[in-house]
Amino acid sequence: MVTFSLQALPDTAAGWLDTARRAEELGFEALYVADHPGSCASPFVALAAAAAVTSRLRLGSYVSNAGVREPILLASDVATLDVVSGGRAVLGLGAGHTPAEWEAIGKVRPDADGRVDHCIAVAEATTRMLAGEGMAEPRPVQERVPLLIGGGNTRLLRWASGHADLISLSGLGRTLPDGHLHTSRWRPDQVDAHVELCGGKPIEALVQHFEVTGDAGAAYAAYAKESEEDEGAVATCPYVFAGTVGEIAAKLRDVERRWGITRFAVRPPAVAGVAELRRGR
Repeated sequence: MVTFSLQALPDTAAGWLDTARRAEELGFEALYVADHPGSCASPFVALAAAAAVTSRLRLGSYVSNAGVREPILLASDVATLDVVSGGRAVLGLGAGHTPAEWEAIGKVRPDADGRVDHCIAVAEATTRMLAGEGMAEPRPVQERVPLLIGGGNTRLLRWASGHADLISLSGLGRTLPDGHLHTSRWRPDQVDAHVELCGGKPIEALVQHFEVTGDAGAAYAAYAKESEEDEGAVATCPYVFAGTVGEIAAKLRDVERRWGITRFAVRPPAVAGVAELRRGR
């Protein structure tokens, strides 16, 4: 069964609560909020507000930068979210690639190995605290808060294959010198390699573009040009979907057959298309 989650950010109070309600009404699996301190809203405050107007949606940061969040504070935020949501929190973590976020707390961003080491240490410490080691209160409602790891680093994915409950893939590769952009790994063989590293663990693909249109070829070509990607890779990878409802449904089946991926996270521009897909299936 194919499921969709929504990654969004709050704009206004009313708008954010409407987003949460609509996501639940449309059958989205989870509501996620990015976590980039200094350049976007606090995910845990936003998710707690969303919890008050929903009853089923999973709620999590997507993903928190392990480099700038102390485990005890992260565990406290996630446990509190789990309490106020009645047991719907997800612990989302990544290694953190943006230099400005490290600099804001007086640290120099480590190299890739250092960031992965730190992410693993934070994930292990935070999950221990959520399980009751070193943090008496608050206690989560869930016996185990699901751990979601997002990233593309080989060693991090191997670790996640043995410890995470869900792995988010976006096809991102090496961080470029600006600290924000990345190389991509969208060719089928590159997706194969990422999926293999996940070792059979459930995967959620972060969709970069989702468009219902009568001309799939033109849509894939336009997005490939805009993103400076190979058009063939764009048309086959699990990170971009375009075409009629039937064509998108067919690509979803192809992605499931090749990579076993049935979970997808989309952003607000895709909501109407996902709703149309659900009605048409």
